Amino acid sequence: MLAPTPASPESVGMSKAALDRVDAHLKRRYIDAGRFPGTHLLVYRRGKVAHSSVQGFADVERKMPVKDDTIYRIYSMTKPLTSVAFMMLVEEGLVAIDEPVAKYIPEWKDLGVFVAGTYPAFLTRPPSRPMLIVDLLRHTSGLTYGFQQRSNVDAAYRTEKIGEVEKSGTLQSMIEGLAKIPLEFSPGESWNYSVATDVIGYLIGKISGMPFEQFLKSRILDPLGMTDTDFHVPASKAHRFAACYSADPGGGTAFHAGQRREGLTLQDDPTTSSFLSPPSFISGGGGLCSTVADYLTFCRALLNGGELGGVRLIGPKTLALMTTNHIPGGRALPEVSRSLFSEATYNGIGFGLGFAVTMRPAETLIAGSPGEYNWGGAATTSFWIDPAEELITILMTQVLPSSAYPLRRELRSMVYAAITESNL
Repeated sequence: MLAPTPASPESVGMSKAALDRVDAHLKRRYIDAGRFPGTHLLVYRRGKVAHSSVQGFADVERKMPVKDDTIYRIYSMTKPLTSVAFMMLVEEGLVAIDEPVAKYIPEWKDLGVFVAGTYPAFLTRPPSRPMLIVDLLRHTSGLTYGFQQRSNVDAAYRTEKIGEVEKSGTLQSMIEGLAKIPLEFSPGESWNYSVATDVIGYLIGKISGMPFEQFLKSRILDPLGMTDTDFHVPASKAHRFAACYSADPGGGTAFHAGQRREGLTLQDDPTTSSFLSPPSFISGGGGLCSTVADYLTFCRALLNGGELGGVRLIGPKTLALMTTNHIPGGRALPEVSRSLFSEATYNGIGFGLGFAVTMRPAETLIAGSPGEYNWGGAATTSFWIDPAEELITILMTQVLPSSAYPLRRELRSMVYAAITESNL
């Protein structure tokens, strides 16, 4: 794949001093303070890499520094890849996003909505309408995540180990398990971050006729040359695999929204990690490992309207559909979210088909552009793409949970402050 060209920040309308200030902030506030092991920050603008910096350790215990080719668990940054893969099937006329999910998962035909009770004895009511595929893509399905620890429904997910950071079971066993657990709400009524993208991965396998991981590899990863992106890290690359840490003193992976912790606890040792062997559960919602270079390749294809180096993933009109707010009524996340997930506190931000989407920057209280789209992963990885400013920003580190520190907001403010020539 065509490698990106490095360029001085000034040549692409950015300030080197301002970008260096971001590095200094990461080092002082997070790395030197013992909150992060290390970071890799990349800023790409107007077709060039304006800034790429590595700091700190990929593995603190073994004093292994972060390098340009360090491999990270990207967790929910898997979701955009899975969503794009699904929309490739839509473009081929094999499926439509307004179809009922039960057409493809008949076991879910009679899924009810939670009224009362605890697992496995629930009182339910019929949903006001069937769950549609678009509900899975935009997280309005009524599904949830067990880590939210908010309801009897997500407690049932924990009991069945559905959607855990440490994966278990198979895609088929997840579908069967979810058939026994009611929905949090009737589809379309609320937004709730959930295992829905794992279900999208299951549907890709069912509709394409090949295993989901094979579809992703043959249709996206291999054509784009994303050779370091996979659902496991092979032995030949294990020396490049970062350790993962927890901001929780007990090494937990619980998501304490808005609750800051000090210090790091090793959560997943890269020499013994479950990611070193192919998993039984292929998670389209959070299973991939990747590098900054590989993820930049994917983001460049999106910024370029769905194509890079002669490889077209999706058409620009499909991408425009994906990066438009799909929350019913055009509402923002805080108006409809039941989720404790940290990103859902953002005003002025909606959700498309696989991405959060900035609608009204003034309401976010952070610099940005209408139409910017983004997402992040559980271990504090994040990215955003701003088509108006021809900008991609990617940050990789490995600290659970992503809600421990307000880094994503800080990064936005500081990177946008580095733009000296705005396209708007």
